[in-house]
Amino acid sequence: MLYNVVEIQEILPHRYPFLLVDRITALEPGVMIEGYKNVSISEPVFQGHFPGHPIYPGVMIIEGMAQAGGVLAFKSMDAKNQEDTKNKVVYFMSIDKAKFRKPVVPGDRLVYRLNVIKNKGAVWHLDAKAYVDEKLVAEAELKAMIVDK
Repeated sequence: MLYNVVEIQEILPHRYPFLLVDRITALEPGVMIEGYKNVSISEPVFQGHFPGHPIYPGVMIIEGMAQAGGVLAFKSMDAKNQEDTKNKVVYFMSIDKAKFRKPVVPGDRLVYRLNVIKNKGAVWHLDAKAYVDEKLVAEAELKAMIVDK
């Protein structure tokens, strides 16, 4: 484990119920990141999605991958800029080629694996994939930008 949820909260501004990364398990600045979220039936989203047949929403999977990408972007900044992360935030620019392959349900461990396709300045283009039990459940190409708050 590289970062637990408390350490992730020092990097990202997200908080319950919208912090969707529990741990970061691998990170190579400027190259890749791996982390996960334990999907629990106690999450508020399951009250309405769907009663009696809980499915973790695809949009939440995309957001979780994006949050992991935010950690990658922040931890890839040079040391001077990393000190300034409290004054920065990562904004989505685009989501392309999103596909959902298999439903994610309570009890699953959702593993996010992201690789950098391209980085130019504050803009990051990422290949994002999500797995449960090593089976691909979702994928997308994400673009994001680090900006001042």
